[in-house]
Amino acid sequence: MTDNKISSSDSYPRIAIVTGASSGIGEATVRKFVANGYGVIGNARSAEKLDALEKELGQAFYGVVGDITEPAILDKLFTVAVEQFKKPADIVVANAGRGLGGSVKDADLSTFEEVLKLNVTSTLALLQKAAKQMVDQQHTLFPKHAADIVIIGSVVGRHVSPFSAVYGATKFAVHSLAEGLRREVGPKGVRVSLVEPGIVLSGFQDAAGYSEDLVHNFNVNFGPLFYGDDVANAINYIVTQPPHVHISDIMIRPTRQDYP
Repeated sequence: MTDNKISSSDSYPRIAIVTGASSGIGEATVRKFVANGYGVIGNARSAEKLDALEKELGQAFYGVVGDITEPAILDKLFTVAVEQFKKPADIVVANAGRGLGGSVKDADLSTFEEVLKLNVTSTLALLQKAAKQMVDQQHTLFPKHAADIVIIGSVVGRHVSPFSAVYGATKFAVHSLAEGLRREVGPKGVRVSLVEPGIVLSGFQDAAGYSEDLVHNFNVNFGPLFYGDDVANAINYIVTQPPHVHISDIMIRPTRQDYP
């Protein structure tokens, strides 16, 4: 966002792109990566929140404001990585997504196409862009250097849940994309990892239209629940493995969450 924030590539061992970076899992991941000494490009729709992160984190973080479903914003993330940090991204975290409460019978489908576009179509576009770039990079860099695509799925993308089955369907699709991409580019030195979190307390519940009673029941039945930092720890574990070690899939739940 700030034009004069240009850093030397020598300062940062890795460069990361994180979508949905202004809150929850995305924001916690940004902070974790900056603490590691990485240069980070973060995308979100809130200019105010990205601005605040830039001021707090300094030259290590650069915010790209806009809707990730727009091709121009997607392209900008990869361009800005090179402009700001003088080398291409070697970590991409596909985190942006939106929930949709309700069962198959009762879910409000007036926003389903919007959820599908964000959760599946834009994720696929991001994966394609990242994979093409990273395969080219790893042709000469592997096994001395790692390249990571980390995809945020969900426990409901593996275990069907009546209270969010329609949202879960989008995550089933994302899980399929993650496994297909892993098989395609893993042999070429690019790690593709799926993280499947359980219930994480964030703005996600409000955006999904979950009732206060439902969230309260989550706390009663499964609490203490996760916050973004708990999932960011798993993401950080994945990307800090040696280049020849590939963590394909991590499912992470609050201890008391038995299902989904």
